[in-house]
Amino acid sequence: MTRPIRIGVQIQPQHADYAQIRDAVRRAEDLGVDVLFNWDHFFPLTGDPDGKHFECWTMLGAWAEQTSRVQIGALVTCNSYRNPELLADMARTVDHISGGRLILGIGAGWFEKDYDQFGYEFGTPGTRIAELASALPRIKARLAAGNPAPTRDIPVLVGGGGERKTLRVVAEHADVWHSFGDLDTLTRKSAILDEHGAAVGRDTAALVERSVGVSAPPADVAAPLVDAGVTLFTVGVSGPDYDLSLVEQWVAWRDAQG
Repeated sequence: MTRPIRIGVQIQPQHADYAQIRDAVRRAEDLGVDVLFNWDHFFPLTGDPDGKHFECWTMLGAWAEQTSRVQIGALVTCNSYRNPELLADMARTVDHISGGRLILGIGAGWFEKDYDQFGYEFGTPGTRIAELASALPRIKARLAAGNPAPTRDIPVLVGGGGERKTLRVVAEHADVWHSFGDLDTLTRKSAILDEHGAAVGRDTAALVERSVGVSAPPADVAAPLVDAGVTLFTVGVSGPDYDLSLVEQWVAWRDAQG
């Protein structure tokens, strides 16, 4: 099976009024992107560290109502911030609001300021990854128990690249793997992911889509990434202006592939 090329945009919920975020969502869907992501933080990651910022999942509920075609999700939800069963019920609800367009993006968490300011235990990378590994079966069990059930098997995107632990979690649970790093890093870790897949009995080469963030025009970076197996390319844009000009280039490139 050959996966279609997909283009995402991460509308970073920082340095903007909500009206500007809503407008960026409208423009991105009109452009023809496949996926709209936000992120799950409580403070900006770039620019003024105490600038304007909005919460992830309440925003996804609004996007589910506002949009009609694109898939939506977080790139990525922090597992530490919500009880796994609660997160599953939130995902099930947004899945229904959107008519079956949610991607459940999730990761172990890393931004210490979020933890400190909101009263979460930061722990260590090892404890956070272990918590993610234990949360995903709980999330899937709660999704299966929901009434009404989700509209379909909600795809799970796991972000991260830890070769021994995180990629094992990806191999066991994910439908999409989002890699952070350059082409060489992606290529090496993609092979390690497939080794974990063999160990757990999943054909991850076939079953797990490869996803990356891109910040350069497709003419500069697309070909070797496609050769490495990537099919989901996401451009990040920040407020207040949410410049989608690079996104336009990627959508045009996608359409020229066919």
